Amino acid sequence: MVSSLWAVTVLALFVQAIRFSYRIEERSEGLRNRTGLPRYAAMPFTVTNYKVARDPETQALRRRMLTYLGLVAVGFVLMGGWVLVNQPA
Repeated sequence: MVSSLWAVTVLALFVQAIRFSYRIEERSEGLRNRTGLPRYAAMPFTVTNYKVARDPETQALRRRMLTYLGLVAVGFVLMGGWVLVNQPA
């Protein structure tokens, strides 16, 4: 039960982070998709602030994306700790 709840929560947080990454790319001239074809989110660029627009709104979106990614990382650490504590002896 706990693992399924964890999985749904972490997946939802990661999907939200991806959505923020797409919004950041849309607002950043260097990352904008001009091909008209779908492509993967450029998360490595948005996380490292490479070619990302420097306006305050875009940077606020980036901080929110980093918060979600941090929560995903914390979720993995907590789940790992929970598994270590509750493993059979």
